[in-house]
Formats: sequence, structure tokens, C-alpha cells
Amino acid sequence: MRAVIVPFLHLLKIQAPKIKVAVLAINESAVQNQLERRQIDFALVTPNFQAPDIHAKNLYDERYICAVRHDHPIAQQSQLTLEQFCRLEQALISYHGGSFSGVTDQALQAMGLQRNVSLSVQNFIVLPELLEQSDLLAVVPERLIANLPNLKRFESPLKIQGFTKTLIWHERTHKDPAYRWVRELIEKACLIEER
Repeated sequence: MRAVIVPFLHLLKIQAPKIKVAVLAINESAVQNQLERRQIDFALVTPNFQAPDIHAKNLYDERYICAVRHDHPIAQQSQLTLEQFCRLEQALISYHGGSFSGVTDQALQAMGLQRNVSLSVQNFIVLPELLEQSDLLAVVPERLIANLPNLKRFESPLKIQGFTKTLIWHERTHKDPAYRWVRELIEKACLIEER
């Protein structure tokens, strides 16, 4: 979300400084109802989200990388080994909260391996600061930490499936010029972030 919201808000402040924006965490199971009831205007989801009267636009494809603080004991290395990856203490994102396993663990399990996850957080937004203040390693979307100088990036030592970020909106706003303008600004913000 940070990869979309931050550049979007920057563009919005320049082009329409008086617009107010509320950024909310979403629960994908409630999104359709929230869009129908006009509780939200847009949502960022994965492309497998489908519902009646919902329009969608894929914004970008994302890949995962590994990150640690810039002065972490392994930060001077040029690459991260699979053995180090499994041994180092890690933080994990659990969208539904409380899980200590995800797509990375599924990939490791297929290889007969497991990693050392000691912290589970529900949102990517808090993760960069946690990494900067600890010896934790995390598998993160590349865009999340693209401009954060206090974090060292490593290519993942194993293949981890990425994801596509998709913008969705309800049919009731599909042809509205103001909503179309906001959607186009969100798309433009994603293109800026890719550079």
C-alpha cells in the first residue's frame, strides 16, 4: 500500500491540495459491501478478487526481496545464502493476523526446509521501522523499501512467487469524471514509483 499511497498523495497534494483522503486497512471479504454502501471509493487488492458490479485495473507486478538493517551483521555480504536465510531470525507479514507461515514457508517446505520466524505483524507499513531497529530479516515487496536508505536489500536465495496489485471500484463511480481522474492519478503514481 505504501508503494501506491505515498506517491499518490504527493501528486494529489500538487494537483488538488484541498481534497481530503482517508486511508483504511481493508478486509477483502467486506470490500464489495463497503463499495456498494459507499463506505469506500476504491480498494487495493490482489487480482483474484472478483465481485459483481466491481471494475478492476492491475496497477503493477511486485516481487519479493529480503531486507535487514543497513548495519546488520550480514549487511556487508553481497548475497544471502539459503542456510543464512533459514537460520536468521525473521519477521513475517500475516494479513489475517497471528500466522507464522506464508508463501515463503510453502516454498521452503517443498525443499524440506523451514525458517526462523519470531515475529508476525499484520501490515507491511510497520515493518521497515521494525527492521531498522532490530536484527530481524524480512521478505518484503521490493517497492516497500525502494527508497529507504537504512535497509540493506538482498535477492532472495529461493524463488518466492510475487503478486499483482489491483485497484478496484464500484460500477456507480465507473463513468464519473472525478472518480476517473482519481483512478488515473493513482495509475500515474504507480508509474512514477516504478522509475
